[in-house]
Amino acid sequence: MTAPRRRHQSLAGLANISFGFFGIQIGFALQNANMSRIFQSLGTSLDDLPALWVAAPLTGLLVQPVIGHFSDRTWLGRFGRRRPYFLAGALLAALSLVVMPLSPTLLVAALMLWVLDASLNISMEPFRAFVGDMLDRDQHAAGYGVQTAFIGAGAVFGSIFPWLLEQGGVSNVAAPGQIPDSVRFAFWFGGAALLASVLWTVVTTREYSPAEMAAFDGAAEVDDGSTARVLAERRSIAPLLWIAAGAAVVVLVALAGLEKEMYLLGALLAGYGMASLVAIRAARAGRSPGLLGHIVGDFAGMPPLMKRLAVVQFFSWSALFIMWINTTPVVTQVFFAAPDAASPAYQRGANWVDVLFATYNGVAAVSALVLLPWLSARIGKARTHVVGLLCGAAGFASIFVMPDARWLLVSEVGIGIAWSTILAMPYAILASALPQRKLGIYMGLFNVFVVTPQLLVATVMGSITRHFFPTEPIWTMAFAAVTMAGSAVAMLRVRK
Repeated sequence: MTAPRRRHQSLAGLANISFGFFGIQIGFALQNANMSRIFQSLGTSLDDLPALWVAAPLTGLLVQPVIGHFSDRTWLGRFGRRRPYFLAGALLAALSLVVMPLSPTLLVAALMLWVLDASLNISMEPFRAFVGDMLDRDQHAAGYGVQTAFIGAGAVFGSIFPWLLEQGGVSNVAAPGQIPDSVRFAFWFGGAALLASVLWTVVTTREYSPAEMAAFDGAAEVDDGSTARVLAERRSIAPLLWIAAGAAVVVLVALAGLEKEMYLLGALLAGYGMASLVAIRAARAGRSPGLLGHIVGDFAGMPPLMKRLAVVQFFSWSALFIMWINTTPVVTQVFFAAPDAASPAYQRGANWVDVLFATYNGVAAVSALVLLPWLSARIGKARTHVVGLLCGAAGFASIFVMPDARWLLVSEVGIGIAWSTILAMPYAILASALPQRKLGIYMGLFNVFVVTPQLLVATVMGSITRHFFPTEPIWTMAFAAVTMAGSAVAMLRVRK
């Protein structure tokens, strides 16, 4: 007997499933394009930016696997499986966007970045699994393509809105220690748009019940106890090595006088090792794996395809985070000759960064709907991702030869193509290869390889910048170009 299939979704149905991501990405875009500007406006130095940004990846690292685990096991009747998390995260994120530009001090702004990123991650992680829940495998590529288009469109709106407000007469300058009206109003608009778009998806979609999901996926939905077996069979030497690595990082920071935020990296390595030891001992004692056991066990038991894609993610997201942290100081200092955050020229340069970010996101939206389907049909998803990553590396490298700020729009085309493949291809490949009952937790664990390189950039890049080119942040873009090219090389090992 043939198993029942999920309903084939029209373009409108695909749009309803992912429309909430439009608002979520508005929030991320406002954060990515403006937080360095807010921090510098409130008095931080260029060297301290990575330390302040560390909240964002750390929050994603902690929140996404937990939300993925619980959303796999949630069913609230007509409220569904993933939608409660969409809505809770959107409410918290909207409130954070309202409060953020009112921050009176640098400490308050840093705390609000933590809350904002946690809230956005609560909404975002289930959206990745939601596409897999709602679509059969033959529509995964289309579903993630439409999701990427909404991500690009939302990011365009979020990135360019402060600039548009300035063109409309809203003040783009502020007294020292203050945030311009153009930024404040953009954050408030973003909060309203985020909440409205997530509500659209919540209202217009109906999730499949656990019984329907079991009928669709059959044996794949049966818990075979593999997590407990993986944990019980693991040796204790690996967790001890993680603990030793963390201790080594802490000692190195203390002896070499490295940036203090690198202590966080050591703590995370040691913390994972200790968590693994606890989970292994619990499994050997015959206890059922709880939250900690499932996260550790599923991380250790990732499918080979996911491990290879993880390497690609590590390199590509390293490049992206370098870009998000450093584009504002690079553009304002190199192309606008304005390192002082209180100067009008700096504010003009910062607004031009909004235009640049809007450009690469707009290119990504068009690429996801036009270029990626055409290219992947001819050379496959894996090679399409290779091409996109190489375009991104070329975009970063081209920044060094652009004669003025307007020419940076050309660089953003290559970065935008890379962004479209980063957001679509790994998830389309992965969703078709994972068991449905663990789609949420695996998507959350896959995010580890998005945020771990960001943590490394946030903890290590400050030391590199300070020691090698303290007054020339443009050299961070050379690091971005090299790491993006490294991700393309790693992608050559991935076969669907």
